[in-house]
Amino acid sequence: MDQRISTDVVNHRSGDYAPIGDQEDPKLGMFDKPLPCFGWGIGWFSLLLGFVFPVMWYYATFLYFSKYYQKDPRERTGLEASAVAALICTVAVLIVIAVFVIKALFP
Repeated sequence: MDQRISTDVVNHRSGDYAPIGDQEDPKLGMFDKPLPCFGWGIGWFSLLLGFVFPVMWYYATFLYFSKYYQKDPRERTGLEASAVAALICTVAVLIVIAVFVIKALFP
């Protein structure tokens, strides 16, 4: 039995996850903490909240382009989805504005 595997119960008492080491992949226990925003992560939470407040999609897009996901790679997919939603929202708004401008210029 390998002595590097931790079975420390002290961390479980405080509600945190216990770090577990692995011989082959030392980064295995690095991301054992739950994600912020009710466990969804900032990206997915921004995507869902963006349907009510579309500014959240642009906030998540800013985080995506500033490489926030390097702190926790689990955030990457949610931030990507929010960036795509922001792109779709921007294109839709531009099309609506273009239609109104064309109708105003050519009645």
